[in-house]
Amino acid sequence: MALLKREEWQDFVRDVDWTLSYVDDEAVYPEWFSGTGKVPREAWLAWEEDYKVSYQEYVYTQKEKEASTYAVKAALSRSDTFDHLDEGWKSATKMHFGGVAQVEYTATLAELKMARFGLNGAWRNMATFGQLDELRHNALTTYFGHELVVKDPQYDWTQKTYTTNDWVPISLRTLFDGIMTTSNVVDCALQVPLAFETGFTNLQFVALSADALQSGDINFATMISSIQTDEARHSQQGVATLQILVEHDPTRAQWVIDKAFWGSARAFSALTGPAMDYYTPLEHRKQSYREFMEEWIVDQFVRTIEDYGLKKPWFWDEFMRGLDTWHHSLHMGLWFWRPTIWWRPKAGVSKDEREWLREKYPNWEQTYGDKWDVIIDNVNANNVEATLPATLPYLCSLCHLPCCNPTQSRDGSWRVRNKPLTYDGRTYHFCSNGCRQIWWKDRDNVNHETLVDRFLAGQVQPADLGGLMNYMSMTPDVMGDDADYSAWTKDYVGRPATGLAVPAGAQA
Repeated sequence: MALLKREEWQDFVRDVDWTLSYVDDEAVYPEWFSGTGKVPREAWLAWEEDYKVSYQEYVYTQKEKEASTYAVKAALSRSDTFDHLDEGWKSATKMHFGGVAQVEYTATLAELKMARFGLNGAWRNMATFGQLDELRHNALTTYFGHELVVKDPQYDWTQKTYTTNDWVPISLRTLFDGIMTTSNVVDCALQVPLAFETGFTNLQFVALSADALQSGDINFATMISSIQTDEARHSQQGVATLQILVEHDPTRAQWVIDKAFWGSARAFSALTGPAMDYYTPLEHRKQSYREFMEEWIVDQFVRTIEDYGLKKPWFWDEFMRGLDTWHHSLHMGLWFWRPTIWWRPKAGVSKDEREWLREKYPNWEQTYGDKWDVIIDNVNANNVEATLPATLPYLCSLCHLPCCNPTQSRDGSWRVRNKPLTYDGRTYHFCSNGCRQIWWKDRDNVNHETLVDRFLAGQVQPADLGGLMNYMSMTPDVMGDDADYSAWTKDYVGRPATGLAVPAGAQA
């Protein structure tokens, strides 16, 4: 019997669906979980991905990827390559492993949700491949990171980050729980495959892969490149869902995408921005964080949404201004609160590095230079104690990142401004207008407590520094500190001191 050609059977097997006779459709695809909203049920019959794959093709391709990735790792395990990597770059990998490994498993749950409750057979089929992708990503990232624990105990946070109450994973859980696990499948498809994976995983995986190769970390570059090759396939769920939703409810599509983009931008300004502009050795930097954002995120995102008749998000001007400040401020905040994080943040403000920062960000010196000068003078005066925090970070009630975004005043000066909002007898504080507006619109569904909220509510016991560090699972062997103080302060030895106090902006 002659075999059918692929194109003759592909559409049949990828879109298996039927009308159930023994139960109502609403019972199988409840609105609260499927989220069809204003879209007629029959409209989902038009859902179609551009790139189609069979299970046989999927398994063959993934097998080849796995074999090549682990072959590189096996070869490099017999070398001393890791031992010669820059400490700043190692910190970039610790951020990635701790911040991403278990998110990949959360993404598995999101894909499984769409594989069960997606409103079209082809969608459910694609999500089935998607959850296999995410399981692979979780296993790959966890294995590569955990293998390094014998060299540095901070790599243990590859597995443990999301089980702790450290303020950084609280922030990340707030974002990813919102877009992956608590959203209905229609919103999930717009927030994860479209807003997050189509854009922001490029930032973390493509940008860091290039920097990893330049830094000599072939192991890390191979791992994240292998992961990124999967994203183009299952990220199609976003565009296919958008095509249908925008036809029937464009207002909803706009809002869901806007807030997912904003949350992702805030998170990656902390996760990727410092790694690209400070932790990566100067001679190995391919692009600045802003340059990569403009090329890979901004242009692509705007082109995608405008192609479907949507507008730039209402926060666009604030976001674009933030490309010059957000990650610089968060880098200073992460460095300042370094005892509360699981990597060794590299300050990255030697004279050559500051020259590069001024070239890429013309306002950098005016905004951050004097604050780093005070820190440098304290370090050179053997007064490192003065550069350590005496308070908890001042955290945003939405993104849970420090409220440290400076804006320029009419007189040209830069300062951090509070963005308060009072609701139901309580005042909340926000790092930006975008966070405040999103919180207000979703206020009845936003209930994540910041670390400060938990401390004030008595959840941290004893209510002192020791109790707080224990609550965050921060032990002396993993507590962060600068990678190498002398690497960025030696250029300034002997100059007149600008001041010997904690920089005022650091605690903002």
